[in-house]
Amino acid sequence: MKIILFANTDWYLYNFRLSTALHLKQGGHDVILLSPPGDYGHRFASYGLRWIALPMQRSGLNPLRELRTVYALVALLKQEKPGLLHSFTVKSAIYGAIAARMAGVPAVVNAVAGMGYVFASESLKARLLRPLVRLLMRVTMGQGHSLLILQNPDDAKMFVDEGLVPEEKLRIILSSGVNTMQFRPVERRASPKRPLRVLLAARLLWAKGIREYVEAARLLKDKGRDIEFLIAGMPDTGNPQSVTTEQILAWSEAGIVTWLGHMADMHAFLPSADVMALPSYYREGVPKSLIEAAACGLAIVTTDRPGCREVVARDGIDGLLVEPRDEQSLAHAIARLDDDRDLLHQLGIQARRNALKHFDERIVISKTMDVYTELLPEFRNDDANAWQPDAACMHTIGQTEGWVESDHVPAPSRPVS
Repeated sequence: MKIILFANTDWYLYNFRLSTALHLKQGGHDVILLSPPGDYGHRFASYGLRWIALPMQRSGLNPLRELRTVYALVALLKQEKPGLLHSFTVKSAIYGAIAARMAGVPAVVNAVAGMGYVFASESLKARLLRPLVRLLMRVTMGQGHSLLILQNPDDAKMFVDEGLVPEEKLRIILSSGVNTMQFRPVERRASPKRPLRVLLAARLLWAKGIREYVEAARLLKDKGRDIEFLIAGMPDTGNPQSVTTEQILAWSEAGIVTWLGHMADMHAFLPSADVMALPSYYREGVPKSLIEAAACGLAIVTTDRPGCREVVARDGIDGLLVEPRDEQSLAHAIARLDDDRDLLHQLGIQARRNALKHFDERIVISKTMDVYTELLPEFRNDDANAWQPDAACMHTIGQTEGWVESDHVPAPSRPVS
């Protein structure tokens, strides 16, 4: 069967859906990756995957240009004749649903991971766009032979309460998954107490809690705390909520935080950190940075907000929850972990267990294949039963300064790259 995976950036497809594409390819399906032009599209060829660049702007608002994008998508779908179109992000899902109906695509899966700028921002532009986006969702996503995948129950409730999509058309799959073979703790030998290393990894959007993180760092350093504060990620020039490069450089030059920029080898870097902090008040799906950090056994500090609370469900047990938009609350949580290294370690152990149980990409891919099969019974899902870690895989013995884990972990769904 021919399947098209469509997103608003090639970066999204490469970082979040490459494993799904490879799983489909290994199952004998013809997979096409579709997005606007970008720096990542050419990488798919090395995996034996076909990528097509669609003339589309992520944040475009020119009506004529947007119509041309939809018609280009219709033409492509008519030419390729996929059996299923799987669209990711709000704009791609809306345009994909419209074009699929016009092109006669048999089945459509829409996936929305977080509600994005239009729903997260209170700017005039976002508030003006919100009613239009809601209307477009209502008339596209719940129509035809389609299902909508959301990443957390809060988003599902909002979609149903606002009449955007009928409840029977919704499926919840927590996160886009993490490769727990690649993202895993490393053994830490006993050593003298060293400075706590705290990391925030995200697109540099204000709503991710960037200001609060920097202010918490300033507060703790002013109190004489020897804590290292790192930021990984780049400004998002396509989002009006983006922090500017000039601002992040100013913070870095002032010695408040260390800016790492884009990290291509996050799986190798993460185990060197102690804490992942994401004080987000963004309308998240399930943040990738949190589940990657959890898989590496970092203590998680985040807010009790949709998507984030799926990773830290029990404050003090599998992470620490802080108040959104509150640098004092964030600073207090980080200081608590600086003072209590036993708590730091225990939170990391539980985070790893949660990652294995809920966020392993093999679980996510299997549940996604189940959605495909639900729409198209002829679609073969060889992993019909979602993979679950066994007792040996879940067994983690932590020492105060070191990790010892069982080596009994099922083989990954694709080679680690």
